[in-house]
Amino acid sequence: MPLINESHDSLPYIDTAPTASAQAQAQQLINAELTPEHASTMHPWIPEAPEPKFSQFMQQELARKAQGAPLTGGIDLSRYEAPEAPTRTSDTDMPDLDTWRQTLQKAYASSSHLSKRHENLALLEEHGKNAWLIGNSQLEEILGSLEKELAETKEASEEVNKQRKIAQEASQGELVSLEETWKQRLGAILDVEVASEQLRMQRLDYMRQVAQQQAR
Repeated sequence: MPLINESHDSLPYIDTAPTASAQAQAQQLINAELTPEHASTMHPWIPEAPEPKFSQFMQQELARKAQGAPLTGGIDLSRYEAPEAPTRTSDTDMPDLDTWRQTLQKAYASSSHLSKRHENLALLEEHGKNAWLIGNSQLEEILGSLEKELAETKEASEEVNKQRKIAQEASQGELVSLEETWKQRLGAILDVEVASEQLRMQRLDYMRQVAQQQAR
């Protein structure tokens, strides 16, 4: 008999599937070992999750999301809109310099925004197509490498299962023979125990009869 250096918890290719009653009995044994709190209590070996540490703004946003309140604040887009010139009540009134200064600052911010936006759109029109094609090519290359790796992994898994099946089927005869031998020897041990018990009972009966004869 060859030496066996590997141990498997199951032999799915040669073992017969358990019956429904056997599965029910096994489940009963498992349930008997479980505590009533097993479904709601974490296993003691599993460490506790660390307490989250969010910033004040993140906590405010989480509270807003939990309450279902609408999103407010954010970036003020009105600063990028073209401002209107301040109005005067009459032609004789002196213009408000602070108001004109603020309007000029808003106009400068809007002009800078539109200038950068025009520049970005020009760059996008000039180089965007090539960048998009290059990005697609890179994504296709990544996808191809992942698909190749997945195919190789599936092939290796199928080869492992194939070799496992061959090894189990090759050992099926030996395992069946060992199981039959174990059953026969176990039966022989039981026969010996039964015969020993019968012999013990016969001895007790004989000693009881001898004691009764001596008492007479």
